[in-house]
Amino acid sequence: MSGRHVLALCGGVGGAKLAAGLAAVLPAERLTIVVNTGDDFEHVGLAISPDIDTVVYTLSGLSDTVRGWGVADESWQAMAQLGRLGEPQWFQLGDRDLAMHIARTHRLREGETLSQVTASLAASLGIAAAIIPMTDDPVRTKVETDDGVLDFQRYFVAEQCRPVARAIGFAGALEAQPSPGFAAALAREDLGAVIICPSNPYLSIDPLLSLPGVRQRLASLAAPRVAVSPIVAGQAIKGPTAKLMTELGASVDVVGVARHYHGLIDQLMIDEADRAEAPAIEALGLAAVVAPTIMRSHADRVALAEATLAAAGV
Repeated sequence: MSGRHVLALCGGVGGAKLAAGLAAVLPAERLTIVVNTGDDFEHVGLAISPDIDTVVYTLSGLSDTVRGWGVADESWQAMAQLGRLGEPQWFQLGDRDLAMHIARTHRLREGETLSQVTASLAASLGIAAAIIPMTDDPVRTKVETDDGVLDFQRYFVAEQCRPVARAIGFAGALEAQPSPGFAAALAREDLGAVIICPSNPYLSIDPLLSLPGVRQRLASLAAPRVAVSPIVAGQAIKGPTAKLMTELGASVDVVGVARHYHGLIDQLMIDEADRAEAPAIEALGLAAVVAPTIMRSHADRVALAEATLAAAGV
């Protein structure tokens, strides 16, 4: 390895898996993980950061790998009691998970930034790698649907992504700034690679790119830029990526992912199942790198991280 720094951009479950692989392979001082906060919202008075928590739980070994979100060995007594008291039940918060949200809310109200809170909570759980929110300012993903404009969590959790999406916007993005850690990582002289994890391009990565100057900076970087496709054989590994791509007029395949990131990446990692699509990707001026991209185990995460770093030359 070159010893140069790696910046990983990610959202929730899929991105967190690769982030965990990168954290297992790289020394902590060589890795910055920047996480989407467009999903953030307030629920029953608590500040919820779903993607940050998924990354933190995954890297700390606390994540529920069966359910795919939240903390393992969870219980739900507090949520049940909140329901008896008339509080909304559409977004579930487990008893162990509640501790994260209570701590975050308290510290934010005490005047800490989201970056400071995230660093402190991650360190408390034994995570050495830097996990950084994309911004300390409020940016909220909005999904324009046939049923009206929905806050992201209403669309994703309450409505289970059923409404047809027509457009996606990021309220507050133009007024926000990249977090200090994000800006610093993009400006590092020793930046060796940017890795876009296999997160939803529209809901997890586009919010990061919507921040002032980020898209332009990423487009102008000399460092290798590698994205890992969240689509394998025409299907999303997790979540509504394929449904969104269809509704927004994109082809639901790795070529559609390549087109979405065109101008921002040099290479697209695709699964062996999509090897036949490599020429179409290369016709767009990108390198197509074929490797196993489905991460079912920790060994899979490490193998994909190593393959991605090798493709980037770091």
